Amino acid sequence: MNKRLKFSNSLVSLVLSGVKVSTWRLWDDKNLLTGDVIDFIEHGTNKHFATAKLLKVIEKPMGQFTNEDKEGHEKFNNDNEMYETYTRYYGKKVNSETPVKIIWFKLV
Repeated sequence: MNKRLKFSNSLVSLVLSGVKVSTWRLWDDKNLLTGDVIDFIEHGTNKHFATAKLLKVIEKPMGQFTNEDKEGHEKFNNDNEMYETYTRYYGKKVNSETPVKIIWFKLV
């Protein structure tokens, strides 16, 4: 059985259209690795909407992201908006020290 990643429904069309080609995951409990084939699931409906291969996976604190790290991901107006968004997603406080897995993927 493939590992699974959930995406909010507002991101599904961005993934399917190829606009979104990376995702950020905090507190990775799935041991996501380069080369993994992952099922993408719509959060809320639990509907499978795509399968993807992980092309590159790196981990670093959110405050050390470069512009390259942010390529292919939805944009935020500033770092505070980014931290607040991920605090909401995970229900835990997120800040510049929070380690994040940056995951680039390709739909298969």
